[in-house]
Amino acid sequence: MAQYKQVIGVRKDLNIRRGKEIAQGAHASRGACSRANPDIIKNWEHQGQTKIVVGVATENKLVEVYNKAESGDVPVYLVKDAGHTELEPGTRTAFAVGPARVEKVDKYTGNLSLL
Repeated sequence: MAQYKQVIGVRKDLNIRRGKEIAQGAHASRGACSRANPDIIKNWEHQGQTKIVVGVATENKLVEVYNKAESGDVPVYLVKDAGHTELEPGTRTAFAVGPARVEKVDKYTGNLSLL
């Protein structure tokens, strides 16, 4: 059986509270799930919903990874903060790639380090 996962990338250069980082990652995860094939979601859930959180050094790197994954065959989501607390409206904070087959997600995120 194929293995599935999701990778969530969070910017490290924003100097935001840990709770804010977690919330941005949750937004990214939920957004990508809403774009995923329901059969893949079911398989991923059955396997325990593997999620890996990685750090991304800069906004440019965040956008680069997102754009590459978006051009592929995996669900992706880019979070732009609403600006209600710590950040300016529209600040790009996080992305999610997957859930999808591990090898497809790793194609775009395999070189990123854990947060």
